[in-house]
Amino acid sequence: MNQDTPMLPSIEPATLEWREGQPVSARFGDVYFSRENGLEESRYVFLAHNRLPERFANLKAGDTFVVAETGFGTGLNFLATWQAFRDQAPSGARLHFVSVERYPLTSDDLRQALSLWPELESLADELCEQYPPLVVGNHRLVLASGDVRLTLYFGDALEALGELTFEADAWFLDGFAPACNPGLWNTSIIEQIRQHSRPGASLATFTAAGYIRRALADAGFAVQRVPGFGPKRDMIRGDLPPDGQNTGDGNGSILVVGAGIAGSLLARNLADRGRTVIVADRGEAPGTGASGNAQGALYAKLGVQFNDQTRLSLAALLHAQRYYPANTPRVWHGTGLLMMAGSEHERLRQQKFLQQNEYPDRILTPVSAEQARSLTGVPCPHGGLWFPGSGWLEPYRLCTTLLDHPNIRTEFGFRATRLLPCNNRWCLSGEGRQDLIADAVVIAAGHETRKLMPVLGEFRMKAIRGQVTSLPSGALTATPKAVVAGTRYLNPPMNGLAVTGATFDLHDSDPQERLSSHQENIAGLESMIPGLLSCDDLASSVSGRVSFRCTTHDYQPVVGALVNGDGRVLDGAWLFTGLGSKGLMWAPLLAEHLADCLTGQPAALPRSLARRVDPKRCLAEPVDTGVPVG
Repeated sequence: MNQDTPMLPSIEPATLEWREGQPVSARFGDVYFSRENGLEESRYVFLAHNRLPERFANLKAGDTFVVAETGFGTGLNFLATWQAFRDQAPSGARLHFVSVERYPLTSDDLRQALSLWPELESLADELCEQYPPLVVGNHRLVLASGDVRLTLYFGDALEALGELTFEADAWFLDGFAPACNPGLWNTSIIEQIRQHSRPGASLATFTAAGYIRRALADAGFAVQRVPGFGPKRDMIRGDLPPDGQNTGDGNGSILVVGAGIAGSLLARNLADRGRTVIVADRGEAPGTGASGNAQGALYAKLGVQFNDQTRLSLAALLHAQRYYPANTPRVWHGTGLLMMAGSEHERLRQQKFLQQNEYPDRILTPVSAEQARSLTGVPCPHGGLWFPGSGWLEPYRLCTTLLDHPNIRTEFGFRATRLLPCNNRWCLSGEGRQDLIADAVVIAAGHETRKLMPVLGEFRMKAIRGQVTSLPSGALTATPKAVVAGTRYLNPPMNGLAVTGATFDLHDSDPQERLSSHQENIAGLESMIPGLLSCDDLASSVSGRVSFRCTTHDYQPVVGALVNGDGRVLDGAWLFTGLGSKGLMWAPLLAEHLADCLTGQPAALPRSLARRVDPKRCLAEPVDTGVPVG
């Protein structure tokens, strides 16, 4: 590898030159936007020639309009589109913007570039607040309280179009001029653009090169050369013929079985998109199962190899770090988190991890034992990896907060007995309760999920017992001010108690608290942070809680269409389970992805990562579906 080339997952940022206060690409020697008036240029080239203002005005409540772009650059085109959508579209309509950028701007450069447009300040501030660290792959940003979504892929355009699942209503064929960036303009890209276009889709681009016009025409677009903006004499616009079909997302009701972290996040996501959701749970309140602990840490143990498994964990962690502060700030505590190198094995693993990967400091940074002590407030005997964007949540209050929405109806105390298809809908029966009927159903019932799946066959899912221990803050010689994770985790105190744990009890179905499990947690904590506990005999006087986490054979979640034992998809039935002990990390991104699938919107997960969570892989003897197993 070239010494000047960053290691994955970091991506090389754009190198800018600032000329008279405006950004110019040092790599390509081209401007990002017109020196005369970049915002008016975006409006003229992309918005006007895709007829976006009038198309936005003609949307109906519940419609989603998808714009795709081949070069995000400074984000000016996106903000101009967002502003026009905000001003023209009716209440209840939604905008989804898909964009790719091979050389993304740093967050500082992005802020400086967008500061040139004071009228976009409020939108630019929200974008910059959510702008992801510069790591390769897909990033989903939820903006304007869910009315606007941005799928931003950092990487090669052809790779992105092969990975992303969406159909666009309009295209901004941006990026630099063909002479500066010929790799962006080739027949493979044009073919992908056509494949990702809905009937009736439009396009516009700065360029008027003849070979590009011919390639777009060969792909089926009716192409026109029209006057350009400012000194540019010509540009191109085009359209695909419509097919007369309605491409709306529909508005059928959705039944979510389970009111834990997964079910609550999914229900809220769908409700925010205008869908009617029924949530059924056997408990008398939200989060009475594995999501009912008083405290839960948000963290990921990223792999040494930057493979698809690590990519998925990183994407989920970053999305969760954006989601909770923006949407549930009252139950989010952004204290930061230390992943302690508390054993020789973990120390060597972290050393190898740092040698083989380069992560932005916004995500993680190595710290010494002294730095760890300063950051966490406890006597850490070892250093480790510091995650400044992590922290902890209150899971029970989180579930309660998420389900408080007028589009969500809750049915607690619903002891489900049978789930069956009925007249192209789904019917859930419960003991002594009226049946619940909906157009689609999602089983998000944790370790109870398999019992409700109306299919035969063996699925590789299992329940793992976990007991947490709540320690009185007075029993600690120092008060943690950040989460410490290692052989155990320890949260900062809340209401005089700090939660630690949890046990990992395979093949153990005992639902009762056990003294031995408290002793195990306390011994693990004392080993991780010697001297933290002020007395020796704590186990007999502490409280705790037992829950059962659902996991799979490969310890990856299960999110997608329900299949039977032969691998055949059951229409309208979906699974959302297998989150293990990291539901707080997994659930926001996977709920976003599953809501995309249910509503027919651009998918949050690239195809390679969606395969990692596909339910088909959990079949004990899966059919040959092309989905990797394990």
